[in-house]
Amino acid sequence: MSAVMVVVFGVLLVMSFPVGYALTLGASLALYFSGDVPMLVVVQQMYAPTQSFPMIAIPFFVMAGDVMMAGKLGQSLIAFATDLVGRFRGGHAQVSVLGSTLFGGVSGSAVADATALGSVLVPWQKKVGYPPAFCGATIAAASTIDILVPPSIPLILYALVSNTSIGALFVAGILPGFVLAGGFLMVCNVSARLRGFPFEKRPVKWREMGRRALYSAPALLMPVFILVGLRFGVATPTEVSTLAVVYALLAAGLIYRDLSIKRIYQSMITAGVATGVVMMLIMASSVVGWILTFDGVPQQIVEWAAQYVHSKAAMLMVINAVLLLTGMFLDLPAAILLLTPLLMPLAHSFGIDPVQLGIVMVINLAIGLYTPPVGTTLFIGATLAKVKIGETVKELIPFYAVAILVLLLFTYVPALTLHH
Repeated sequence: MSAVMVVVFGVLLVMSFPVGYALTLGASLALYFSGDVPMLVVVQQMYAPTQSFPMIAIPFFVMAGDVMMAGKLGQSLIAFATDLVGRFRGGHAQVSVLGSTLFGGVSGSAVADATALGSVLVPWQKKVGYPPAFCGATIAAASTIDILVPPSIPLILYALVSNTSIGALFVAGILPGFVLAGGFLMVCNVSARLRGFPFEKRPVKWREMGRRALYSAPALLMPVFILVGLRFGVATPTEVSTLAVVYALLAAGLIYRDLSIKRIYQSMITAGVATGVVMMLIMASSVVGWILTFDGVPQQIVEWAAQYVHSKAAMLMVINAVLLLTGMFLDLPAAILLLTPLLMPLAHSFGIDPVQLGIVMVINLAIGLYTPPVGTTLFIGATLAKVKIGETVKELIPFYAVAILVLLLFTYVPALTLHH
């Protein structure tokens, strides 16, 4: 059954079918041709994951981020990021990196970040005199910092599939997110020095900077509340997500005073569509997981690893290679939902902590978001900069180098992600 499913899934992907539909059709046809298992299994397996209580956190976190970012606050955060790094060499590009890190704690989605930030920053950077392809590459890479800084939707998905603590994953994601941001800021600075990008040496307006910092504070404090709530067991992830929406509505309505019924409606639609896409993937991957387990694929993989891979370090290298390759072809949520059930037994047999595995998975698959042929943020960056994909990929080479170094650091130094 697994072989039929993989072949059908591959063919449908090549035909540009949406991943969720391709998985469902592949799994259904595999069951149909086997003749041994009733088709009712498809319905049962698709229904089962929809009853997960923590799943409710996804639409609420998406809505909280959208309510916050749709108004004046988004512009204010960009202005604040410009205050911080605008006067340095490569500062205009660094705003993309810093903006993504600040947005990260609010939106939790790399694609949302690339679109929202990129549409404002890329035209501005081009106007100042930066090469268009470099602008597209910077936003494509920087936006993936978003999915490590909490509240991260991919980390929530991983937690749901692997039964790992969402709070522990959120805390573990902070350091890799900041280290990646530091590396990307360095790439912008070094590129600007080597290639003579324009920059304006202007005096720091401390009073204005302080005013912007105060204005942005309610948004920047939201991830802090989320982390404190989860880490100290004040509330469950689902409760924290609903509190985040209430907080976002109060901040937008009372502090920023730009909340309207239309904006609330738009945010609900955005959250609904984003959740629908993720839910379709979760439901489809549940059927796929059942078929793989029925065929004993996870056990076969563990047996193969026991035979050919003899150390934890080598196993981590294999896991990284599989994830990097998968990330090049599959979108991030689909890859997490499909690979977690296969990699968990492997990690367990080699004593790899599930929290560390989650962080390694997300860093790997984040690199896939700006790697051809299917990189989502790569396409967004190139489109916004109005350049060819090939030109953008060439500009991305130093960003790939930094991301791989960060990946290796957090793969082989588990103490950096494990705080319990």
